[in-house]
Amino acid sequence: MLKGLRTIVYHVTDLIEAKKWYKNIFEIDPYFDEPFYVGYNVGGFELGLDPDPENFSKGHSSVTYWGVEDINSCFKKMETLRVAIHKAPENVGGAIWVGSIYDPFGNVIGLIENPEFSS
Repeated sequence: MLKGLRTIVYHVTDLIEAKKWYKNIFEIDPYFDEPFYVGYNVGGFELGLDPDPENFSKGHSSVTYWGVEDINSCFKKMETLRVAIHKAPENVGGAIWVGSIYDPFGNVIGLIENPEFSS
């Protein structure tokens, strides 16, 4: 039934600031950029920004993990960019490492280094 991750949407209160932040962190421009929704192609998956949080509240009830090649290098970069760390990298078994950061709007962005998945 499930085919895998396709899209994660983060609800933001300031779309202009959110676009600047995500461009800086992911080093890409959006492929879809409208006042009601901004979409980025991150490694073949959609990261969406929705500026209408009417039906959503701030919270951390789920975390989506984005793959990275080297989590320690990634977190070093996040520190130089002064990104707020939600959870520092930790080994969760074998060669798998996870950690997470905050965007400026309170969303938690998970990062995972898992050699089982090459892309």
